[in-house]
Amino acid sequence: MNREVRVLFIRTANLSFIEKDLGLLRKEFIVKVVHYSGKRKSMDVVKGVVWADISFSWFAGSHAALAVLLSRVLRKRAIVVTGGYDVANEPSISYGIMRFPKSRDARIVKFALDHADLVLPFSDYAAEEVLGINQNTNLKALPLACDTEKFVPGEQKENLVLTVCMVVESNIARKGLKAFVESARHLPKAKFVLVGPHIDDAINYLKAIAPPNVEFTGYVPEDVLIRWYQRAKVYCQLSYQEGEGAGGALGEAMACECVPVVSEKAVALRETVGDCGFYVPYGDIDATVEAIKKALCSTSEGGREARGRMIGLFSMGKREKELSRVINEVLECHK
Repeated sequence: MNREVRVLFIRTANLSFIEKDLGLLRKEFIVKVVHYSGKRKSMDVVKGVVWADISFSWFAGSHAALAVLLSRVLRKRAIVVTGGYDVANEPSISYGIMRFPKSRDARIVKFALDHADLVLPFSDYAAEEVLGINQNTNLKALPLACDTEKFVPGEQKENLVLTVCMVVESNIARKGLKAFVESARHLPKAKFVLVGPHIDDAINYLKAIAPPNVEFTGYVPEDVLIRWYQRAKVYCQLSYQEGEGAGGALGEAMACECVPVVSEKAVALRETVGDCGFYVPYGDIDATVEAIKKALCSTSEGGREARGRMIGLFSMGKREKELSRVINEVLECHK
């Protein structure tokens, strides 16, 4: 523990995996938080960099670029965590800033990645995306973590297939929500549940194509979400693209002993699932139905293996140690 090191933690959203990192850093360092919401918060970043020994920016947006620039001027240090929309290039689903590499937003991302002291992609797949932008970026792939002490198995699994995400138009393709709903029609004896807030009119489309065995819960609090994980035998992540899997719903579901069925198109998910689940071609309903059938018929050992993988590779303790180590190394190398 190094309570003398001051870390400026910059975020643009209160996402669960970002909050996990904040909690871990607070255990090891003196932390000041800036919730960046545009230019009116830029002065908070300036003051924070002046105060801090090192900045820790979640995602490579304008907030990260500003922190990196100021850190270079003031001879401070800067770390950027990345791997999502900021570095993605998926034109077929209209996803990713790097679809337009000459745009202002893309140039901002490139500056942050080029000049940060260390970039922390949250998967090997994300690291490849970063290196595709700049091969000389100083990076270290560092997987996100799952709280396996909070997300634990329940008493009994049900004939229930679950997926969790925001219900928004862009996620119909990116998260494979259409395939999830259409698969339910072929498995009428199983219950399919989509948990997540309804952001726009996408829910109306999904409800229109859904058979009676599909339930849309909308937003649920975390304790209710955990109960859904504990009840579900199978968890589906049928995505076209993902930056990682361990730090989100897939990892949480596996920690609760759900058997995963995931799209092979979203290659980052393989890093989380390994050989503890089933892989299907993106959008292939027949293959998805067959994989879900096999997952529903699997023994409880399959769920235990999934949880064991999360404990062994993606624990909070492991990420805490790695974050502490890389921050101290960056500071030590630049004394």
